[in-house]
Amino acid sequence: MSNGPLLEMKQICKRFPGVQALRNVSIAVCGGEIHALIGENGAGKSTLMKILAGVYPADSGEIYLNGHRVKISNLQEAQKLGISIIFQEFNLIPHISIGENIFFGRFPQGFCGRVNWDKLFNDAKQILTSLEIGLDPRSLIKDLSVADQQMVEIAKALSLQSQVLIMDEPTSALTQKEIDILFALMKKLKNQGVAIIFISHRLEEVKEIADRITILRDGEKVCTAEAKNLTREEIANLMVGREMETMFPKQEAKIGQTILEIKNLCRKGKLNNISFCLRRGEILGIYGLVGAGRTELARAIFGEDSVDTGDILIEEEPVTFYSPYDAVHAGIGMVPEDRSRQGLLLTQSVEFNISLPSLINYASFGKMNKKLVLERASKQVKALNIKTPSLDQKVMYLSGGNQQKVVLAKWLELEPRILILDEPTRGIDVGAKAEIYSLISNLAQKGFGVIMISSELPEILGMSDRILVMNKGRITAQFNREEAEPQKIIMAAAGRVNNESN
Repeated sequence: MSNGPLLEMKQICKRFPGVQALRNVSIAVCGGEIHALIGENGAGKSTLMKILAGVYPADSGEIYLNGHRVKISNLQEAQKLGISIIFQEFNLIPHISIGENIFFGRFPQGFCGRVNWDKLFNDAKQILTSLEIGLDPRSLIKDLSVADQQMVEIAKALSLQSQVLIMDEPTSALTQKEIDILFALMKKLKNQGVAIIFISHRLEEVKEIADRITILRDGEKVCTAEAKNLTREEIANLMVGREMETMFPKQEAKIGQTILEIKNLCRKGKLNNISFCLRRGEILGIYGLVGAGRTELARAIFGEDSVDTGDILIEEEPVTFYSPYDAVHAGIGMVPEDRSRQGLLLTQSVEFNISLPSLINYASFGKMNKKLVLERASKQVKALNIKTPSLDQKVMYLSGGNQQKVVLAKWLELEPRILILDEPTRGIDVGAKAEIYSLISNLAQKGFGVIMISSELPEILGMSDRILVMNKGRITAQFNREEAEPQKIIMAAAGRVNNESN
C-alpha cells in the first residue's frame, strides 16, 4: 500500500426525493489497497460509488485523484481518469466475443478504417494472460460461466488502464472455488498498485480480503479502520447501531393457530428443503443477503414459480398453485419487491390500481357497479392515509410511500388471510416507512398472517415476531423475537450459524 491516498472523496452529499442518501461522506483509498465499503442495504454504498463512477452527480463535495481535484459527469469521463466500476449486473454483450467486449467502442483500426481483428484478439489475449485468465478471447460471452464473465469485466476495466477498480458484490453468484480464484486475482492487482474498492455484505470475506474497512450507516460514515482491528461482531454492531424499540411501532398481537405450513419445498438451484409455519396474527420476518433465495421463496408460495417437490398447506389443507390466481383465490396476497414493474400500472389511476384484482366482485350481469368501485377505493385511501389529490390521480405522480400504500390497498380490498411483503419499505422515506410499519402491525392485530421479507436488518428486528434467516436457498437459522440479535442474524445470513428455535 502506498503512503498517500490515490483517491479521496470529501464531504459528499446526495439527496433523492424524500431521502438523504449521503450526508458529508469522506473516504480515502490508497494505491495497492483493497478497501471494503460495507453497510446495510440503503446505507449509501452504491450511491457513493455511482457518484465516483459518474453515474450520479453529487449535490456537494469534492473528488481528488492523485492529489488533483477532478469532476466526473459520466462513466466515460470516469474511465478516462482510470476509474472503473463492475456492477452486480454485468455490462457485457452476450452474443459477441470476449475480445470484442473488452475493447467495445475502442476497436483497433486497420486499413481503410476497418477493424484490425488480429490486433484486437492478440491484445485481448495479452490482457487475459497477464491476469492469468485462461480464456480464449474469441469465445462468446453467452457460453461463459458467471465467474468467467466476472473475469472478463475485470479484464475490460484493466484494458482502460484503471487505477481504481470498484467491485459491487462480486462474489454474490460465485462458488467458493470461484471466489478463491477471484480473490487471488484481486491480490495480484493490489500488488500492481491498483486501488480496489470492494462492496460486500459477507463479513467473513471482508475480513479475509480487505486491508481497511469503511462502514456507512443511513448515508453517513461511521468509521474507517484496519480490517485486522475489527471483529465480525464489532462490524455488525457498527453496521446496525440503533435502538430498535424507538424506531418501529410494533404492537403486540395475539398469535393464533397455524394458517400456512411449508413442508420440504425444493426448486433446483433456488430452494433447498424449505420448511416453516406461519400463524395468525404473526409477523414472520425473512432475512438474507443477495442471492439467499428470499424472493424465490415468495414467488414459489404465491404460484409465480413452480417447485420440484414439497407441500403447501393452508389451515392444514394441502393446496397446489399453478399460478398467482390460484394463490389469490386461496386467500394469499403479495406485495412484490419491485412495485413499479410488478405491483402497479403507473399510468393508471389510484382507483383503477386499487380495484384491479377485485373487479370481478364489482360486476353484476356483465355490468360494472362504478359507484361501488369508487366507494371501496375511497375507503382504502382513507384507511391507509394515501395522500392523493383524487382517486383519478395517476399512480406515477404519487410519492414512493403512497405508491406502496396503493399496492397494499389493492390486496387488502381482497381481504386475504395471508400477506407476503417483499421489501415493503424499499425506496421510501423515513416518515412513510413508519406509516407502513403501523399498517403491518395493525394487520397482524386483525389476525392476518404476515410474511415480511427484508434486507434491512433493523426492520426485521423491529417488526418480526419470529425471524427466519436464509443463505443460498436454505434456512440457516430461526430466532424468536426475544433472542434475535444483529450479530447472530448477520452471521447466520453468511452461513455461519445453524440455530433452531421452536
